[in-house]
Amino acid sequence: MDTASRLEESEYFVPRPAQARYSTLGFDAVAADYYWLQAVQLLGGARADVGGKTEQVGRLIDVVTTLDPWVGHPYRFAAVWLTDSLESVETANRLLERAIAYHPADWRNRHYLGFNQFFYVGDERAAAATLEPAASMPGAPRYLGALVAKMRAGHDGLETSASFLVSLAANTSDEYARAEYMKSLDEIETERRARMLDRAREEYRARNGRDIASVEDLLRGPSPVLRRLPPAHPHLTDFRWELDPETGTIVSSFYEHRYEPKLQASDQERRDRWRREKEREAS
Repeated sequence: MDTASRLEESEYFVPRPAQARYSTLGFDAVAADYYWLQAVQLLGGARADVGGKTEQVGRLIDVVTTLDPWVGHPYRFAAVWLTDSLESVETANRLLERAIAYHPADWRNRHYLGFNQFFYVGDERAAAATLEPAASMPGAPRYLGALVAKMRAGHDGLETSASFLVSLAANTSDEYARAEYMKSLDEIETERRARMLDRAREEYRARNGRDIASVEDLLRGPSPVLRRLPPAHPHLTDFRWELDPETGTIVSSFYEHRYEPKLQASDQERRDRWRREKEREAS
C-alpha cells in the first residue's frame, strides 16, 4: 500500500491563513487539526528532507495557529524545526510571538523565542527582554534568571545585571534558585576584577610597548602597574588569574571564561554568514 502523503510530492496546497479561516465555516479547530497533521506528516514522511520543506512547514503552522491560536505544541514544533536559515528562524519567531500573546503565562514560548534571538539572530538585548518575564513564571528552569543577567551585562552593564539578580534573590522562595543567583553574583564580582586587570594590562602595554606574558607581569618591574592582584574568586582562595590559551584574555582559573554568553566558533560563523546574506539581499 502506498501511504505517501501528497505533501511529500509537493502537491499539497497551503491556503493563506485568512482564506483558511473564511473557508472553515466555523469549524476552525477541526481545520487546524487537519493542517497540523499535514505538518507532522511532512516532516515525518519516508522521504522527508527537512531542509527543503521548512518554508511549507512554516506556512502550515501559520495556518494552524491562525485558526486555533490557543494550541500549544505547534508553536514549539515550529521553533524546533524552523532553524535552517535566518528566514526560517524569523518565521518561527513570529509564531512564537503569537504564542506569547495567547499563552502569556507559559515560560516555554519565551524560552524558545529568547534562544532564537540570542543563538541565531545575535540580539542579546532582545533575548534578555524576552526571557526576563519567564524567569519568574511557574515551572521555569532556575538558570533563566542568571542567563538574563549575563545577557544584560553586555549592554546595560554589570551593575544592572547585579541589581537584577539581587532582586530575584530577594523575591524568590526557592532556595535552590536563590543559590543560583548568588553564584551568578560571585561571577559578576569576578568579572569586575577581571575588567580592572584589563585596564591594568592596557597600562602595562603603554608603559612597556609589549603585552604581558602572564598576569603576574603586572606586578613586576621597577615600576609595577599593580602592587597586588585581586583574588580570583570572591570567597575561594585556591584559584589564580591566567591567560586563556585560545583568546589571550585574563580569566579566573575557577571559571576559565569571562562573564558573557558562550557561543561556539561554528555557531558564530553561521550567525555572521546569515547576517551578511540578509544585508546583501537588502542592498
